[in-house]
Amino acid sequence: MLTKETPALSVPDQAKTVSGAEAVILSLLAEKADTIFGYPGGAIMPVYDALFDYADQVNHILVRHEQGAIHAAQGYARVTGKAGVCLATSGPGATNLITGLADAKADSTPVVCITGQVASGLLGTDAFQEADVISLTSAVTKWNIQVTNAVDIPAVISMAFYLAQSGRPGPVLIDITKDAQFAKVPFRYEKCEQVPYYTPKPLLDPMAAQQAAALINSARKPLILAGQGIHLAGAHEELLALAERADIPVATTLLGLSAIPSDHPLHVGLLGMHGNYAPNIKTNEADLIIAVGMRFDDRVTGRTDTYAKQANVIHIDLDPAEINKIIKADVGLVADAREALAALTGLVEENEHRDWLQEFRTCMEQEYEKVVRHDLFPAPERKISMGEVLRLVNEVAEEDSILVTDVGQHQMVASRYFNFRRQKSNITSGGLGTMGFALPAAIGAKAGRPQAQVIAVIGDGGFQMNIQELGTIMQTGIAVKIILLNNNYLGMVRQWQQLFFEKRYSFVEMDNPDFVKIAQGYGISARKVDQREELQQALQAVLSSPHAELLEVVVGKEDNVFPMIPTGACVSEMRLE
Repeated sequence: MLTKETPALSVPDQAKTVSGAEAVILSLLAEKADTIFGYPGGAIMPVYDALFDYADQVNHILVRHEQGAIHAAQGYARVTGKAGVCLATSGPGATNLITGLADAKADSTPVVCITGQVASGLLGTDAFQEADVISLTSAVTKWNIQVTNAVDIPAVISMAFYLAQSGRPGPVLIDITKDAQFAKVPFRYEKCEQVPYYTPKPLLDPMAAQQAAALINSARKPLILAGQGIHLAGAHEELLALAERADIPVATTLLGLSAIPSDHPLHVGLLGMHGNYAPNIKTNEADLIIAVGMRFDDRVTGRTDTYAKQANVIHIDLDPAEINKIIKADVGLVADAREALAALTGLVEENEHRDWLQEFRTCMEQEYEKVVRHDLFPAPERKISMGEVLRLVNEVAEEDSILVTDVGQHQMVASRYFNFRRQKSNITSGGLGTMGFALPAAIGAKAGRPQAQVIAVIGDGGFQMNIQELGTIMQTGIAVKIILLNNNYLGMVRQWQQLFFEKRYSFVEMDNPDFVKIAQGYGISARKVDQREELQQALQAVLSSPHAELLEVVVGKEDNVFPMIPTGACVSEMRLE
C-alpha cells in the first residue's frame, strides 16, 4: 500500500512487465546498489529467485545470521556514504534485524532493509512466520512501510533510498507481502527527489551565522567538538579550514574520530567517559563550545547541570530536534555541517590561541605520564596490554587502514590509540553500544572499500556474539584482519564492578573456547600470542597477509581503562587512575 507521502509511480504504455520480486531487484540496480547482504527464507524467496538472474550485476553476500546482515550493511554504509542494503525473510528473519536497526538509528547510518512477509490474505491470522514487522520496527527506523501491491514497489524503494540517505541519515524498512512479490506489473523507475513536508537540508540562517562568527572572534578559549555529522556531511576540509583559520583546538566524539587526522596539531583528543584527559577537563574551562554534528550524548557531558556552564555554546546540527535538547545553545545553526562551517570560515577572523593550546598540551603530558606511557609501554613483568597491541598495530598498519571495533574495553583503548589517517576510517557502535557489531561490520566495510586494509579489533565477549560470521568470510574470501584481545572477562563490566561494586565480580569471567581452532575450522589462518616477544612479528605477519587472518592476543585479565569519568560525575572530575 502507498502512504499519502509516497510519490505515485508513472508507468508508460510500453513498460516492461516483471514480477514484483524482479521489480525489487531492478529498483535496487537503479539505485546503483552494488552489494546486498542477506539471508534467504520462505517469504523472501521470490526476490531471491529474481536475484538469481542478476547475480552478475550485484554482489550478494550470504551472511550466517540476519543481525550479521544489517551490521555488515552498516559497515558498508559508513565507509562509502551510500545506503547499505540487506534482505531477510519474515518472522524471525525480520525480528533479527531489530538490534541493527536500533544501532543504525542511534548512529544515523543509512540502511535499506527489505523483508518478505506472508501473503496479504494471511496478514493478522498468526500465519507461519508472520510478525507485525511494521509495529515492531516503527521506533527504530526513520521510515517503514508494508507493500501489498506490486505496482507500488519501485516508488517505495525509490523513496526509501531518498529518505535513508538524505537529511539526517537513518535506517528504513520495506516489508513486502509474498503475493506482491509474485504479481506481474509494468516496471518503470523514477528517482525520488522530494517528499512533501520533509526538508532534508534546512537553509542556513545568515544572521545566526554572523552571531556565531562574532562569538568565535571574541573567544579567548574556544573549543570545537566534532561529531559524526562531519562524516555525514563530508565536512572534513571545512572543519580543518575553520579550525586552522581561527586556531581552535578540535576534540572529537567517538563517532567523530577520523574527522581530523590524529596527528594534526589542533587535534586534542577524544571526548567522553574514557576519552582523553585534556578535552574533557578543558570543556569546563572553555569560554566557547562549537559543537558540530554531535548531540551532547550523556557519555560526553557527564552531569549536564555542571557541563560547560561558563561557556557560550554554538550548536550546529542538521536535525532541529537536537538544538537545545540537552545543552542550551546561545546560537543554534540548523544546517548542513559543511555549509555552516564554510560560512563561518568566511566570517571569522584569523586568530591565535597559543596559551590556550598550551593548556591542552600540559594536560596531555599529565595523561601521558599517568596513563599512556603505562598503556603503550607496560612494565616487563606485566602481561601484554591492549594499548601495547595498538601501538604496534600503528607501526605496521597500512596508511589507509580502517579500524572497526566492537564494544567494551578494547573499543575505548583502540579508539584512544589508533592513528586515524584518513576520513571515515573509524567504524564502531556508538549510541547503542552493540556487542557483536565488529565482525560483520568489518565484512561490510571491506566489501565497501575493498582496496583498504580493514582491521577489526574485538574482545572475547563480543566476538562470540556473532562468531558465526567467520563462515561469511570463509565463503566470500573477504580479507578482514581480526585482532582478538582476550582477557577472559567481560572487561568493561568487570572494571565497573571493581571500581564501584567492591570487586563483586558477578558473572563476568568467561571460559572461552579455542578461538584459533574455531577460525581454522572456517578455513581462516589463525594464531595465538601470549608472549610479548612474539607480538610484533605476529602482527606483521597478519597485517601483511593478502588473506583473512585472526590473531588472538592474551592480555592482562584485570587491566583497566583510564582516564575515566565516573557515572554521575562531571567532566572536570575525570580520573587519571
